[in-house]
Amino acid sequence: MIFDERMVYYTAMTDSMLDVLLSQAEAPPVLYQSMAYSLLDGGKRLRPVLCLAVCELLGGAAADAVKAACAMEMIHTYSLIHDDLPAMDNDDMRRGKPSSHRAFGEGNAILAGDGLLSLAFYVLSQTGNAKVMQCVSRGALDMVSGQSLDINGTHDAESLFDMHAKKTGALFRAAVLAGAYSAGNSETGRYLAPLTSFAEHFGLLFQITDDILDVTGDPALLGKSVGKDAQAGKATFVTLYGLEPAREEAAIAARSAVTALDQIEGDHDFLKELVGRTLTRSR
Repeated sequence: MIFDERMVYYTAMTDSMLDVLLSQAEAPPVLYQSMAYSLLDGGKRLRPVLCLAVCELLGGAAADAVKAACAMEMIHTYSLIHDDLPAMDNDDMRRGKPSSHRAFGEGNAILAGDGLLSLAFYVLSQTGNAKVMQCVSRGALDMVSGQSLDINGTHDAESLFDMHAKKTGALFRAAVLAGAYSAGNSETGRYLAPLTSFAEHFGLLFQITDDILDVTGDPALLGKSVGKDAQAGKATFVTLYGLEPAREEAAIAARSAVTALDQIEGDHDFLKELVGRTLTRSR
C-alpha cells in the first residue's frame, strides 16, 4: 500500500478497536461521554500508527499490535486532557473543539483522564505480553516525569532536551517498542537499539516541529491555540534557539531517525515517509 492508504488503514483499525475497548470501561454516562469525547473524535493517531507499522516492519500483523496501539492512544489522550487543565497549561481548545474541562468541567475532565489511563492498563493486560506492558508502563511514567519538569520550570538547552525526551519522546519510544515486541519476532532483540534511536529522534523531531508551529501555525489547522508558550515565557526550541536554528535542529533529528531505520532489515519506506511528512507538517 502507498503511504496514504497505510495511514488510513492504521487509523481506521485503531479507531474501530478504540470504540470496542471503550465499551469495556462500563462507566457511568458522564464519565463514558467525557472519555469518548476526547478519545474517539480527532487526533492524528501517530503513536498507534508507529506501533502498528513497526510491528509489520518486523514481520508481525498489525492486528497483533492493535490493543497495544490503542492503549498508547488512551495514555496520550489522558495526558492531553490533564495538560489542558487550568492548573497546568490552561488550554481551552484541543483537537478543534473545547478542551475536556471546558466541555464537562474540571472534575469530570480529571476523571476522564484517570479513566483512560486505567482503561489503558486494563487493555494492556489483555495482550498477555509482559514486555509490551513493561515498555508502555515505563513510557507513561517517564511522560509524567516530563510533565513535572515542564510545569516546574525548564530554562536552558540541556534541561529542555531532557524534559522533552520524557514528556514527548517517552510515549513515542513506548509505541515503537510495543510494536516491536508485539511482532513476536525472535530477531526483535537485535533491532532494539536502532528502534530506540529511531523513536527518540522521531520524538525530538515531533517536539521541535510542535514548537515551530506554536509560532508559525494556523490554529484552524492545528485545532488548538498558538503562541501560548511565548506568552507564558516557557522555554522551547524556538525561544531558546530561534526559528531558523530550530528548523535546522528538526532536520538533523529527521536525518538521524532515517539513519536509525537503515540499520533494520525490511521495508521501512512508510516510516521514512512519515519522518519526512512530520518534518514538513502544518498541523
